Amino acid sequence: MKLNKISLLVTAALASTTLSTLAADESKTTLDFNLRYESVDQDNALKDASALTLRTRLTHATASYNGFSAVVEFEDSRVIAGVDNYNDTTGNNAGIYSVVADPETTELDQAYVQYKTDKFTAKVGRQVVTLDGHRFVGHVGWRQDRQTFDAANFMYQASEKLSGSYTYISKRNRIFAEANDLDSKDHLLNVAYKTSLGKVVGYAYLLEVDNGTDNGLDTYGISFTGKKDGFLYAAEIATQSDDASDADTSYLMLEGGYNFGKVTAKLGYESLGSDKGVGFSTPLATAHKFNGWADQFLGTPGVGLEDIYATVSTKVLGGNLSVTYHDFSSDVDSVDLGSEIDAVYAKGFAKNYKAGVKLASYSAGDAGSGKVDTDKIWVFVTAKF
Repeated sequence: MKLNKISLLVTAALASTTLSTLAADESKTTLDFNLRYESVDQDNALKDASALTLRTRLTHATASYNGFSAVVEFEDSRVIAGVDNYNDTTGNNAGIYSVVADPETTELDQAYVQYKTDKFTAKVGRQVVTLDGHRFVGHVGWRQDRQTFDAANFMYQASEKLSGSYTYISKRNRIFAEANDLDSKDHLLNVAYKTSLGKVVGYAYLLEVDNGTDNGLDTYGISFTGKKDGFLYAAEIATQSDDASDADTSYLMLEGGYNFGKVTAKLGYESLGSDKGVGFSTPLATAHKFNGWADQFLGTPGVGLEDIYATVSTKVLGGNLSVTYHDFSSDVDSVDLGSEIDAVYAKGFAKNYKAGVKLASYSAGDAGSGKVDTDKIWVFVTAKF
């Protein structure tokens, strides 16, 4: 099943027009902006990067008519004031400046038709798909050109406790502009059950890039997350087989925390294993969210990765402050892969706006790790109407 951009746009636009006409007073159009400055300073031969970009997203969602609705959304990312001293991952300034993965692009971000009843929901077309905190499937929303999928998505709410979803993805619309999108044959199965202590999720994510080679990546796992009396806890385990390398790897995550009222503290451990020189992989994830905001481990090293981290978050002057420390080592031989301190402060104002600053400081580990000291700073303002 291939869902090309023209057919997506025509189908969603026709459905949007028809449904909006039938229920014009209930349709909704939204516009949001993200203006962001990013700087990257790395201890290597590359020049320091600086980027000032504006992401604009226009979304029209129809009202529901006999269970049917539609969404059409466009997204644009532009360099502002000529501040474009960065490698945007599409070839511009490659080998000269450090990477800021925000290329200029204008895209059809979403275009789907939805059918929904009390228990069943179906979406067909270009859409955002996220599962269980984005660790395996996410929209990479931190970047200006977020990730969406050409997909058919089916969700069933069997009861208050039991739910499940199946998604078939025929194209991965990644964050690096259209030229780097990938045709695929991905199957995502996810089943969740709520208990008195938390939620149990079992999943099977069977991924394949549709390029005529044997590259299947099959992941099976189970997770548990919950909170009770101020305590926060989570655990997850998964196994993965890689057809391209014949490697079998494993994943483990343990996390605990406590909410002290205004302050929340968490301590966690995450292990992405290694086999035959190949690390456990999460190609559809919102990888920026995990293993440090300096993005040194967007792809798992061949020796695997262990991440011990601690996070403290609280409210300061009406805004949200979070600070995280990471200690990285390899899964094989426990080689020191460095450490990192991350911090972010963001505050909403004037109803429709939010502003913030975000920092990441990575210190490289033992020689031969392939990493260098890296500092990143972001300053951003968002607006939603």
